[in-house]
Amino acid sequence: MRSIAFYGSSLVSAYWNGAATYYRGMIRALAERGYRVTFYEPDVYDRQKNRDIDPPDWCRVVVYDGTPEALKRAAAEAGQADIVVKCSGVGYEDDRLLSEVLRAARPDALRVFWDVDAPATLAEMQATSDHPLRRALDSLDLVLTYGGGEPVVAAYRALGARDCVPIYNALDSETHHPVAPQDRFTGDLAFVGNRLPDRDARVAEFFTRPAREVPGASFLLGGSGWHDEDFPPNVHRLGHVGTADHNALNGSPRMVLNVARDSMAANGFSPATRVFEAAGAGACLVTDDWEGIELFLTPDREVLVARDGQDVAEYVRTVGNERARLIGEAALRRVLSEHTYAHRATQADALFQRHLGRMEAAE
Repeated sequence: MRSIAFYGSSLVSAYWNGAATYYRGMIRALAERGYRVTFYEPDVYDRQKNRDIDPPDWCRVVVYDGTPEALKRAAAEAGQADIVVKCSGVGYEDDRLLSEVLRAARPDALRVFWDVDAPATLAEMQATSDHPLRRALDSLDLVLTYGGGEPVVAAYRALGARDCVPIYNALDSETHHPVAPQDRFTGDLAFVGNRLPDRDARVAEFFTRPAREVPGASFLLGGSGWHDEDFPPNVHRLGHVGTADHNALNGSPRMVLNVARDSMAANGFSPATRVFEAAGAGACLVTDDWEGIELFLTPDREVLVARDGQDVAEYVRTVGNERARLIGEAALRRVLSEHTYAHRATQADALFQRHLGRMEAAE
């Protein structure tokens, strides 16, 4: 049984932590394939006060204080693992954590950087020639990203990565699945997402504009940070929506909206976790247009693609309940057949075995 030391933002809390669903799905699926995973996360940003799951039986969770001493102790445990994974956006002293983890890793361990926000990470590295991760790329055996396609792969290789492979977001069918609709989440179009500077303009175009153009329709907005934004009266603000409510929120409105961040839309090939969460709940998903969507869902049959807010408004006006139901059912069938975390773990397992085999052969 191979052991993995996995350093990320948080496994037990989705609070201001968009990677939580991805981590949970991937690690559970890897555990089912026989890996023994320990997840190390810092106690920062009040995430431990806002846990939405208990530590699971398929992964050991180590929470360490946000101090240099605690970070060093946690990083030292990388020396016990066959595979060492440092993720982007851990949230406390990321550069120091990377150097400490690499220092602690055994010579025969597979060293992996797992990027859960490749556009942002690449922009930082391209802007700074002495960026710590850029300097460390030749010490890493493998870079994995949760999106980005060939543009991200080419960019990483140009900066010196030995190998870069996207392991896309997917569906965890044990946690995201169809449930009975709930009255509190009924409406015509729902969008869930925390307010972020690089998504504000796109939310204004793809959500706020349609709400103004179709005043007779009801719009639901979930997520934090929207309290001071001026929305029309047909927008109902839900505030933070815990993961336990995601299935009901995805399955109750007529349609659910996905809005990519600027960098994700520009790079393409970056389906957010909410794309698969919505599809897994059988929702009729409307997404802003980005390159590569057809690799995951077929436009007009399994997903509705909007070029702008006018397209979203037209869908709200014209897509009835029956068509929305059929699109949601088709999306659910597609993701179950091709885009679960079991599929992604099979891909990751093959990569791990290939790289470890090469390293053992070279000894």
